Amino acid sequence: MLHLLCLCLLLRVSTASLVQSRLSSFAGEYGAGGGTAFSFSSEQLNGPITGFRIRENPSHVIGIQFQYGGIWGPYYGNPSGTLFEELLYRGENITQVSGKVASYVNELVFVTSFGRIFKFGQPSGNSFNDFPLFQGTALRYVSGRYSSVIHSIGFHWGVQPSCYYCKEGAHEA
Repeated sequence: MLHLLCLCLLLRVSTASLVQSRLSSFAGEYGAGGGTAFSFSSEQLNGPITGFRIRENPSHVIGIQFQYGGIWGPYYGNPSGTLFEELLYRGENITQVSGKVASYVNELVFVTSFGRIFKFGQPSGNSFNDFPLFQGTALRYVSGRYSSVIHSIGFHWGVQPSCYYCKEGAHEA
């Protein structure tokens, strides 16, 4: 009886791992590394991504910030340069991110489920293209390394949560 219980428990854990693996993906970081690590992993608990801010200088992406469920997460990067803010429409998700990297992240291009494209930085360096591996998933959070510029960046894809915790008036449902 104890063996049967252990077998059932083992199968349940294996099935849960299989289901989780079909709900999320991560390909690793793009860029050279260095600097201080950052991650928006805890901010995703506030809901789906509802906006983002990118700061650039003439050569690189130098700062990044995301809004989750109407709540802005921390800003990572340099406070100088040109700041761009984009808010997503209700039901819109980020479905692809491409760009260019060398010693730093030089360019980021976000593509949304509504076909909108947002381009930041300068198109120089080695190209990358990242997207979710599983149908029905979208960008959940970003991690990487920064100092006075964004040194490297990685994209974590998964199922979008409902916006139960979103602030009233948030753009996402």
